[in-house]
Amino acid sequence: MSIPVTPGVEAKRVTTDRVTTRVLFTGDPGGVPVLFLHGNISCATWWERTMLRMPEGYWGIAPDQRNYGECERGTVIDATLGLADLVEDAITLLDHLGVGRAFVCGNSLGGNVVWRLIMDHPERVIGAIQAGPGSPYGFGGNHGLEGTPIYDDWAGSGGGVINREMVRILGEGDKSAEHILSPRNAIRRLVWGPDVIPDWEDALIDAAFATEVGEDSYPGDHVESPNWPYFAPGVKGATNGLSGKYLADPQRLVDVEPKPPILWIRGSADLAIGDPAASDPANLGQLGLMPGYPGPDAYPPQPMIGQTRAVLDRYAAAGGDYREEVIEGAAHVPFITTPDEYDQAFHAFLEEFHP
Repeated sequence: MSIPVTPGVEAKRVTTDRVTTRVLFTGDPGGVPVLFLHGNISCATWWERTMLRMPEGYWGIAPDQRNYGECERGTVIDATLGLADLVEDAITLLDHLGVGRAFVCGNSLGGNVVWRLIMDHPERVIGAIQAGPGSPYGFGGNHGLEGTPIYDDWAGSGGGVINREMVRILGEGDKSAEHILSPRNAIRRLVWGPDVIPDWEDALIDAAFATEVGEDSYPGDHVESPNWPYFAPGVKGATNGLSGKYLADPQRLVDVEPKPPILWIRGSADLAIGDPAASDPANLGQLGLMPGYPGPDAYPPQPMIGQTRAVLDRYAAAGGDYREEVIEGAAHVPFITTPDEYDQAFHAFLEEFHP
């Protein structure tokens, strides 16, 4: 395996009935399992230090999801299924490892996988830790606290959201910060947050550059639309799977039984997932960065934080247990940039719901 790991982390090549991928492990295989699911343009590497910091008695498990890290190439995500492919990959991995129930921890895209995993397999979830998760209504093309589509074709969501110049630089392997649209600069701006550079940034960037780039993977395909911003979701890749056109109805989360407890940890300065997110087409249009913006009346920003809270409030009203922890000044990956504050909430949740 070419992606190095932190001492104390074990990397294994694991083949299930669905996919062959790299899986990272920490802790005691006889302990309580904690499954970690990473976000877009990253891989299991991003969870390594969080896994190593867990209390004794827990078993950390972190796979490279399809199209990321050292997952086998050519494993296409069917976006029309929402993120069901990634959910079933995760469940099949747990089956392969002999794990019945586990805590599940997701970030960004991984958080959206966790929403769907709870919907489809609630009996497998001891509790869910959502670190800067995507809105249950997905990313782009919708507005309001109920995720109402702006257009019938969900224009403004899917693979077309991702800046093509950034994708080109990613595909060429340029890890420098010389270009304003370089992946390193995008991650510094949207993920770490202002004036924050992790001491292991190079390792994290190297892991991000293991992303499989293409219309079948990241960012996936897209189709032209007559509606601003003139693209609509394609049918391949996780970014298209994040479109509300394909995601499962969040009401399924509200109605699910049993209802595992949910800890939602987010940074107050998260620009990647916000009200609005920095890369929301409406936000970019208002800033003059996407030509032809029809204005907020025709294309309002998406309130991603408000949407998540509205769904979780309904979850609680229906008998579920959730709590929201906000880390002041933190951005999109508080488990990396503010580990002490993150761990305080994370570890307390693990101990409270330890089976």
